[in-house]
Amino acid sequence: MKKVLVVEDDKSIARFVELELKYEGFDVTVKHDGRDGLHEAQTKQFDILLLDVMLPGLNGIEICRRMRATSNVPILLLTARDAVMDRVSGLDAGADDYLVKPFAIEELLARIRSILRRTTRDDAAETLRVRDVVIDEQAYVATAAGDKLDLTKTEYDLLKYLVEEKNRVCTRDQILQRVWGFDTDVETNVVDVYIRHLRAKLPQVSNPYIETVRGVGYVMREDV
Repeated sequence: MKKVLVVEDDKSIARFVELELKYEGFDVTVKHDGRDGLHEAQTKQFDILLLDVMLPGLNGIEICRRMRATSNVPILLLTARDAVMDRVSGLDAGADDYLVKPFAIEELLARIRSILRRTTRDDAAETLRVRDVVIDEQAYVATAAGDKLDLTKTEYDLLKYLVEEKNRVCTRDQILQRVWGFDTDVETNVVDVYIRHLRAKLPQVSNPYIETVRGVGYVMREDV
């Protein structure tokens, strides 16, 4: 049974989400305060966190930022604000996805399923490589020049996809479908945000690991 932590200060929304998730077979824990939610997330194991952005004590973006210092647990932000900068702030803090209120419960469930699909380890995993970037699927670890990369799950999935498709230019739409899921309605500029995150975590070399193909997408090449 997948474990979900819901941190939402609106108790009616929190209760509604809790009941729906339990009906779908999830084990749900609910907190209404940001600091309580952070403590729960740091001291117990969850498969996914649902964080409201506007919380008393500590906001959802700050919780996300602090969790990312030590954990790759999937995080879905729930926000009443639909401004691009608000969404980018959440993604920059390490969130895997966001959902704008008010939302249909079917959409929330679809987002959760999509995230959990992306973060499920493949038992038939293998080692993938481009240049000195190595992905050990069995250990769920990525390294570059021998050093472990501190990646969120979405960053890991993005890097893994680019490595799998080495020497082939991947369009933003293809990346969205593969990394975020076929049922996603995430905008294509989110891909650019995550590419920027990934580049910042890779070693800074004269020949960048990820090449931008203007007007098309991105590629990792074996030979540079």
